[in-house]
Amino acid sequence: MKVIVDEERCVGGGQCVAAAPDVFDQRDDDGVVVLLDPAPPHGRAAAVREAAMLCPAAAIAVVET
Repeated sequence: MKVIVDEERCVGGGQCVAAAPDVFDQRDDDGVVVLLDPAPPHGRAAAVREAAMLCPAAAIAVVET
């Protein structure tokens, strides 16, 4: 699994951080997503997919590898 974020689309909603805090964080100054792990382990796949689904700006893409 590979995770891609589009920082320009991000609206700082924070749902990604709530769903997968070990994969996503937010910048302190503007709340934009920070990708902590672009290739999370298989055990985090469900949480990462949920984060992508919950993103109000569709700023997260998950590519199965």
